[in-house]
Amino acid sequence: MYKKLFATAVFMAACIHAGAQTLANNYKGTNDGNPISGSVFCADPTALEYNGRLYVYGTNDHQQFIKNGKTGDNSYGDIKSLVVFSTEDMVNWTFHGTIDAQKLCSTWSGNPWYTGFMNSWAPSVTWRHNEETGKDEFFLYFANTSHGVGVLTAESPVGPWKSPLKKSLINKDTPGALQSAANFDPGVVIDDNGTGWLTFGGLGPEGNGTNLLPGDTRIIKLQPSMTAIDGTAVLLPAPYHFEANELNMIGGKYVFTYCSNWSRDNNEWNAYTAEHGITAPVPSTGTMCYMVADDPTDPSSWVYKGVYGPHPGTSGNNHSHLQKFKGKYYHIYHSGALLEAMKSAGDLNNAGGYRSLCVNEATVNESTQTINQVTLDLTGVEAVGTMNALELQEAETIATCGGINYEDFTNITKNGRISNLGNDASENMQVKMKEGSWFMLRRVDFGSEGATRLMLRAKGEGTVEVRIGRKGAKSEATFNVSSDEMSDYTIDVDASRFKGTKTIYIVVSSGSAVYLDAWQAFDAQSDGIHQVESDTAVKASDDYYNIAGQRIDPSAHYRGIVIHNGNKYIKR
Repeated sequence: MYKKLFATAVFMAACIHAGAQTLANNYKGTNDGNPISGSVFCADPTALEYNGRLYVYGTNDHQQFIKNGKTGDNSYGDIKSLVVFSTEDMVNWTFHGTIDAQKLCSTWSGNPWYTGFMNSWAPSVTWRHNEETGKDEFFLYFANTSHGVGVLTAESPVGPWKSPLKKSLINKDTPGALQSAANFDPGVVIDDNGTGWLTFGGLGPEGNGTNLLPGDTRIIKLQPSMTAIDGTAVLLPAPYHFEANELNMIGGKYVFTYCSNWSRDNNEWNAYTAEHGITAPVPSTGTMCYMVADDPTDPSSWVYKGVYGPHPGTSGNNHSHLQKFKGKYYHIYHSGALLEAMKSAGDLNNAGGYRSLCVNEATVNESTQTINQVTLDLTGVEAVGTMNALELQEAETIATCGGINYEDFTNITKNGRISNLGNDASENMQVKMKEGSWFMLRRVDFGSEGATRLMLRAKGEGTVEVRIGRKGAKSEATFNVSSDEMSDYTIDVDASRFKGTKTIYIVVSSGSAVYLDAWQAFDAQSDGIHQVESDTAVKASDDYYNIAGQRIDPSAHYRGIVIHNGNKYIKR
């Protein structure tokens, strides 16, 4: 259980200045929003909005990076898990760990070449509220290499996930599926009538296809379960199609986005535009294009609209997702920004093809389904809110960082051991730090009256400082951590310093292994004492959630923060 240590230490205005201290390199600028993670390689994004948070899922490039010993090129063959991030404000991102697709799909049977599990790439996600059961349902589709599409289900955006099938959902045996091109890169949407649709395909041409019209894209209706197909896959005639399929509903129409291939002929393009009565210029290679339809099963209904996402220039391939969140549209994509920053810092040499997720704002006219071309940059997007310091915040929520690892993230550990994280992507996440490690949070709101105390939940041996404005600033609050189990350290601080909206840095100034789990500020009216639940299991009829919004299995033992009816508890 958590111990509570209400330290007698008070605010330390004259703490050791950090000027002479060597702090770990950061590979993401402190004023930049991209990439969203300054330490984890991930790619091929998809996303959903749920309960005021944006959840982003991606291919776990970091698994391949570690498997390769942080050298060589990304071959994708050892990527067998997916990565999950979320945000409330678009600048501070919570890392929820990985979804172990290999473990979840270990019982898949049949021909392993295309129906048994092989890899997990390029996810696509959606969710709905089931009126009959009263539960929220989440569906996560992924490319099982280039030979099919698998599906996972959950009742929370962070799991626990399960495989409802004993083989891939889409493969060569699927009616209408591709036979020579790739049945991969799924794109899912639930339309305005509640019907699910899935696109897939790429790497053509297929059959009599050409470079202009490869014929390697399919769309298929899903049964109400969302885990079985309904009918036969039909052609989606995307010009210069290559991969990276995603679907959206915008203004009552189906919007299909994809990455273009690497072959161009202006004469054939001019003939195509004349035949279809469109004026869009020929797309550049490796760009994100889009089409619009009223009837997704009628190939003649699809109209090519143009390019909206340029090639990022540093990632080799291109893959993106268009997502609306809190009234704005965002272009979520991958680039080589993190890899290039590591190389520029001299911390990585012989490695290539490892990608990282980025976000820039998109301009969409919903009435005409027109998407303006997006500008890609490292600055990223503006915050759409603030972080409430007076609420418990997970240490895995970070804007940028240097020198940190995630304790239960197998694919970052040096020896590559199997993680105890398992399939519960958020229960045991902690941030591992050592001397010189740090992370930054942007737009942290301490309230108009200011905070009088800070709490840090940590274990290990070391000194943790809270700095304001600059990572090299003097400490405004210092925690001396000394415990073998997660404990709450609470100290008094000067409310005039922790007042209003701040940029803060949490820095380990000494210690070889310090683990951070959460932190919180308290104003003068807060007692800082959490209510504590007993060890008895919660009732199955009650809805309990962890701090990430994940519904807790009543039959399972759980340790950590529990939310019930809007109140926070500690479950021991």
